[in-house]
Amino acid sequence: MVAGMIPGMIAATLLVLATVVIHYEALRVTSRALPRLTAFTPRQRLVAVLIAIFAAHTVEVWVYGGAYLVLDRLIDIGGFKGEVPVVLHDYVYFSTVTYSSLGYGDLYPTGGLRLVAGVEAINGLLLIGWSDSYTYLAMIELWGLHDEFVEQRRNERQEKAARRGGSP
Repeated sequence: MVAGMIPGMIAATLLVLATVVIHYEALRVTSRALPRLTAFTPRQRLVAVLIAIFAAHTVEVWVYGGAYLVLDRLIDIGGFKGEVPVVLHDYVYFSTVTYSSLGYGDLYPTGGLRLVAGVEAINGLLLIGWSDSYTYLAMIELWGLHDEFVEQRRNERQEKAARRGGSP
């Protein structure tokens, strides 16, 4: 039992590092791209932020799911038990309910994978919180641009109509 815990701690640490780097890079790329999306409305840019964040979380869940597969089937530091035999997609399913702290309980880890699952839940909560604060900051920035964007579009339509010799 203790033998699986040391590899579990190592795996959990590496997974936390990997997912933090993935999340950081996703937010960094999003931050750099956001000001360049001037053709999009502030609302569309905020949707782009949410899509990028959701994509990052999806990748992170899959990283954990892949790690569960490797740690269970190849390294054998623990396993999974539950109502049904574990097949490939169950690793990602388990990762999803663990990352989000939903925890249905129909599948549960054994051995060193228990530690990895516990750390995943904490890691998921932290990354979700990071996403929340990033979304809030993006909303503050984009909220103020909404009226400015609408006014700019209105002026562009009026100028276009004036060039055609008509009314807006």
